[in-house]
Amino acid sequence: MHIFAYLLGLLTIINILLALAIVFLERRDASVTWAWLLVLVFIPVAGFVIYLLFGRKLSGKIFTWDTKSRLGVKKQVQAQLRAIEEDTFVYKQEAVKEYKDLAYMHLRNDDAILTQGNDVELFTDGQKKFHALLHDLSQAKDHIHLLYYIVRSDKLGERLADVLIKKAQEGVKVRFLYDDMGSRSIKKNYVRRLVKAGVEIEAFFPSFIPKINLKLNHRNHRKLAIIDGKVGYIGGFNIGDEYLGYDRKFGYWRDTHLRITGEAVRAMQTRFILDWNQASRHDIEYEDRYYLSEPAGNVGVQIVSSGPDSEWEQIKHGYIKMILSAKKYVYIQTPYFIPDESLADALKVAVLSGVDVRIMIPNKPDHPFVYWATYSNAGDLIKAGAQVYIYQNGFLHAKTIVVDDKISSVGTANIDVRSFRLNFEVNAFLYDQNTAGVLKEKFEEDILLSTQLSHKLYKQRSNWIRFKESLSRLISPIL
Repeated sequence: MHIFAYLLGLLTIINILLALAIVFLERRDASVTWAWLLVLVFIPVAGFVIYLLFGRKLSGKIFTWDTKSRLGVKKQVQAQLRAIEEDTFVYKQEAVKEYKDLAYMHLRNDDAILTQGNDVELFTDGQKKFHALLHDLSQAKDHIHLLYYIVRSDKLGERLADVLIKKAQEGVKVRFLYDDMGSRSIKKNYVRRLVKAGVEIEAFFPSFIPKINLKLNHRNHRKLAIIDGKVGYIGGFNIGDEYLGYDRKFGYWRDTHLRITGEAVRAMQTRFILDWNQASRHDIEYEDRYYLSEPAGNVGVQIVSSGPDSEWEQIKHGYIKMILSAKKYVYIQTPYFIPDESLADALKVAVLSGVDVRIMIPNKPDHPFVYWATYSNAGDLIKAGAQVYIYQNGFLHAKTIVVDDKISSVGTANIDVRSFRLNFEVNAFLYDQNTAGVLKEKFEEDILLSTQLSHKLYKQRSNWIRFKESLSRLISPIL
């Protein structure tokens, strides 16, 4: 009995010290601080363990940023910044010139080189995306670089493995990076088969103790594929059968992914190399063969990254800048809609200024608490005058924003606190009327497969749903 009392007292002291550390040392956002304090107060023992797994901030710099200099990024960034500031930069598209302040922000705060010679192909269907990707992989001559958050050793995963093994046996250098948490169900035999064939495969933030990973809250949510330094893929699709629509729970999987050829592939390659060098003991050094992309079109593109190691929430800032620049409309598709106060206010300002703001979310949860927090936040925007649509033709996983038929963003970052502060994300910001027009058309086609969540309908929700919304909203800063 005395031992129990002693342990309880010790845990209480630890809880108090931890709470003080959260408040005074970690300098978190106030909403996050209050959410963790509630967890520690109401779950005093388990809350401590939960905090160790999910609440700790990353300490120090995890990337060797001098790599950017060695890859030639810093010099190019400085040259572009100087040209924009001195008004000598040559704008090849009207959209790039009109939104040069957005481009400048990404360039200055994320070293996101502005490229204007790109061709972009858009995929919204998993079957078509993976048909194209597997074909491009099969044509590789020099190297293949893959980074995915989720990799499953199912039918699609095996199809991918077969192609990678074949290319590795042909002498193509194949590097495959996956997130340890996202791909926790991957089978060891799957990895062994790839390694045996000569594929270099690494896990991002791997667990050194089985089933226990103190970095599991910081996940590499990026999805990148680079073939021979010339072709790049970026977007929302992971590797798994559900992304082909074969999961009965989710049904058809509606996502958005890009195939890019042109100058922006260089930036995608750099992003992969930075992540690979963090995860692997075999660093990739600069070689010309990794940067063979040539101008291939007239689409302006910036590849923008963010993560818990970044000084700024760069992708979120890009979203806010786009929203506040809107004169006509803002269309958003996202599986999770849990904006922080700054982004929520930007949307409300846009709506109240007469901008047509439309948001599309899924009709079913893959994470219950996240879904009900999404529903609650959608309700707030409806009150302000936004139109909210619930996609009914399967699961909506796209992460897209399109503004005024001129600019758009497609990538891996959801509209939620996790994507803004905890995950490692990457988005393509596109300055191009044709691409924006296609994304707008896709959105309008999806409206025909959706139901509108009107203010009247939202007010009719049951008390049970209201309770789930309130609880989910309360803990949403730490979801």
